[in-house]
Amino acid sequence: MTDILLISISGEDQSGLTAGITSILARYSVNVLDIGQAVIHATLSMGVLVEVPDQGDAAGMSDAVRHHAQERGMQIRITPVSEDSYAQWVHAQGRARYIITLLARKITADQLSRVTAVVSRHGLNIDGISRLSGRIPLGELPALSKACVEFSVRGPLQDSGLFRRDLLEVASELDVDLAFQQDTMYRRNRRLVVFDMDSTLIEAEVIDELARLAGVGEQVSAITERAMRGEIDFSESFRARVALLRGLEEKALEQVAGTLKITEGAEHLLATLRTLGYKTAILSGGFTYFARHLQARLGIDYIHANELDIEGGVVTGNVVGTIVDGARKAALLRQLAAEQNIDLQQVIAVGDGANDLPMLSIAGLGIAFRAKPLVKQSAEQSISTLGLDAILYLLGLSDRYQNHVMANQ
Repeated sequence: MTDILLISISGEDQSGLTAGITSILARYSVNVLDIGQAVIHATLSMGVLVEVPDQGDAAGMSDAVRHHAQERGMQIRITPVSEDSYAQWVHAQGRARYIITLLARKITADQLSRVTAVVSRHGLNIDGISRLSGRIPLGELPALSKACVEFSVRGPLQDSGLFRRDLLEVASELDVDLAFQQDTMYRRNRRLVVFDMDSTLIEAEVIDELARLAGVGEQVSAITERAMRGEIDFSESFRARVALLRGLEEKALEQVAGTLKITEGAEHLLATLRTLGYKTAILSGGFTYFARHLQARLGIDYIHANELDIEGGVVTGNVVGTIVDGARKAALLRQLAAEQNIDLQQVIAVGDGANDLPMLSIAGLGIAFRAKPLVKQSAEQSISTLGLDAILYLLGLSDRYQNHVMANQ
């Protein structure tokens, strides 16, 4: 009769332990059904699920493994597993798997408790928990600290909409971000990332900055806010705002470009994406003058924005060509995906305004970044607590992996 045994070992991490255990298992010709190992603060936890074939020496193998572990000061437990229990475990692998990503400046027990309570309430099982962010020092947090924990959960989810709402409620109450994704092959196989520009890649609305220099700041800001909240048509509002810039000298554009503040995490995100072979694009309702400025600074592949009409070194108050509004952004996203010969599921779209919702809704991963309430509620994912490079966590890329990629570029 086949024996199935679960070997659990824990204690101080030390070199050669895993090699010693697996060499004993090899001597007894066992089959390894599952294996996992983790180290937290120099403490190792290891589990091996083995099958001892017919005529095998399960008792001898158990004694040898137990003796080896105890000689090294490790705690060990060897538990028999029934064939029915094993069969149920195998059957569970067909269930859907999901990834929950917790993003915050620091991780607390309360956050973990609230998230895992939601998971339990909806009848899901946690397969694994991993810290993707780097190690946090004691004492005062460093400036712009990042913390991320990823949960891999599995099971039949009866109401994904309700589950997502419960997670968002926790996120809102604790001032954290919680992303919820199905764990499909596309998650680690995205190839194109498109960004809005104003208040996404940069921490400003450029047209508001130009309006301030033109002496019409309050009028333009009022229209901008109404447009971003989705209260008025973007194209109509855009033409109205640009008309108010009539007479502004061209040198004002250079002045504003020189003062633009890049959003937290943008430079690291773009550098990492470029090293990993992603294509990137700006799809903006702003102006090409500033999009080109960012393209040169951040190494972005494509830009599509609005061309501000200038004659004799002065802004005319008109726009050249088709306005890049929400529908146009979605069409450009589709166009870029087709040109790259990739599925829309392989596209990430990032934006903050109502005019970004069309492209966020068709991308495989649509992210509302520090977005207006309407956009945050409508988008599938949102990031508000960390910088743009938190997107790398949603792809499952740990800080350790990111640092390795950048060190070897």
